[in-house]
This record gives sequence, structure tokens and C-alpha cells, in this order.
Amino acid sequence: MQPCNIILEDLLRLNEHSAKVKIKFNQNNGEEEPLDVWLNNSDIVNTRWLFWRTKKKNFNIGHIVVCLVKMPHDMWLLTTVKEVTNDLNVTDGINYDGRELEEYKKYFGRVIIKYHKNMTSQCVWYHNYSDKMIVSEILPSVYNGEHFPGYDRVKLSYQSLAYILEHKKSDWIGALQNQKAVYIITDKSNGKLYIGSATGEHGMLLNRWKSYIENGHGGNKALKELIDIKGFDYVKNNFQYSILENYNASINDSVILERECYWKEILQSRNKSSGYNKN
Repeated sequence: MQPCNIILEDLLRLNEHSAKVKIKFNQNNGEEEPLDVWLNNSDIVNTRWLFWRTKKKNFNIGHIVVCLVKMPHDMWLLTTVKEVTNDLNVTDGINYDGRELEEYKKYFGRVIIKYHKNMTSQCVWYHNYSDKMIVSEILPSVYNGEHFPGYDRVKLSYQSLAYILEHKKSDWIGALQNQKAVYIITDKSNGKLYIGSATGEHGMLLNRWKSYIENGHGGNKALKELIDIKGFDYVKNNFQYSILENYNASINDSVILERECYWKEILQSRNKSSGYNKN
């Protein structure tokens, strides 16, 4: 016999208040990954993004708001449930005060929902969608970032990499600290690529990537020029870090440098129109 799905409503029991419950979906706005923002400062998502108003009012006093943050593969993380307590009559700013509902706090950052969102609206009535939101997982503790997925599956935003290094996530640190590698940095705003290498001279991949988090350019001339023109925030909002090839520490550095040149040729990263490599 096929087991029945557990839906979000089974946990929250909010349909009795259906006339005043809404869901706020937080997903990529073209600049920042909401999950990265929440990991680094949950209040930005749970207050600033949740209660921001442009012209249209999303809520009224007494409304209950379920806040979800986009994860990969149609998954959403429940980050807060708040009741709107005040309307500040503000446009282009935080327009509401709210209080977190204590009875749901044990679920915040732990409940992962599977739901394929196909509507454009970011704020909808809860009762229209609650029965379609399947509980995929309840984590044993608050979500603190993805586990190391394997060298061939690394795809990190600047914020994700910064979070991993700042919080010294042991699986990532262990995977990166003793590896030489050829890596790729992608500028998601224009598709340009930078190919780099991590060798023994540069302290392996962990230390090489640390330098990008510290200053954005890691000593690369073209990236430094980019930051001088567009600022460090441009890197923080647009750069993505992946691994093309990884090698153990015993491999001679000359092998890694040769493979770095190979990938520069293949991906045309020395071409000014498609890359940031100058040599």
C-alpha cells in the first residue's frame, strides 16, 4: 500500500484561518540567492524581504504569513511564520511589523517542502496551495548549508563559498584543503569565464579560494580591474565557483599548470569578449 504524503498543512494546521493566511515565496531575483542570504543573515529574508512593500499592499493587520526560501530542485525551506501586527504605511520600504508565532518555531529552518511553483506571483493565499506542498524532509537541526557533493558537482555562489569558509564546514574544508585543481569562475551576468589553478605553491584549492573571498580577485589582474570599475559587490552578486579537474597533493604542479592552459584554450577564456584570463 502506497503511503500518503505528509503536506505542509498537516504540520501547520492553518486552514482554519484560511481567509487571512498567505505564503511568501522568496526565490532568485537575478542578483542574490535567497538561501545564501538567509544563511548569512536570516532577518533579511524573514523581515526585510517578507515585509517589504513597493506600491501594492501584500498584507493587512492580522494576516498570518508563511515564509519559504527556494532551494534546488523544486524544494523550499520554511524559515518563519509571522502574524502582521502593524501597518506602517510605508512604500519602497519595510511596511509591516510582525511577531513570530511560537508554536511553529521548532519547524523554522528544518522543514523542507517539495513544490513546483509555476505562477509568477511571489505572495499568494495559503489555502489555494497548501494541499500541494509536500513535506520532503524534517531536518534534525536547522539547515546550515549543503554538504560537499563531490568534486564534479561543486557549483558555489560567492555567498555560499563565503559561508562555508566562515563557518569552517568540516566536509568542505576536508575536501578542499589537500587538493590541487583547475577551477572555473563564471560571471553569471555576462557569461565570461576565468580559468585558474590551485597548486602547492598557492596552498591548494582551499587557500586559493579563500583569497577570492577576501578580495574578490585573488591577485588576478583582469578581475582586479573589474572590481576597480564595478566594485566588490559585483563579484559578490555574480560570481560562481566550480571545479574542472582535481588532483591529489602528490601530483606535480606542472601537470596542473598544463591542464590550466588546456582549459583556457578550450573555453576561450583569454578572449576579451568571453573571459577574464590575460595570459
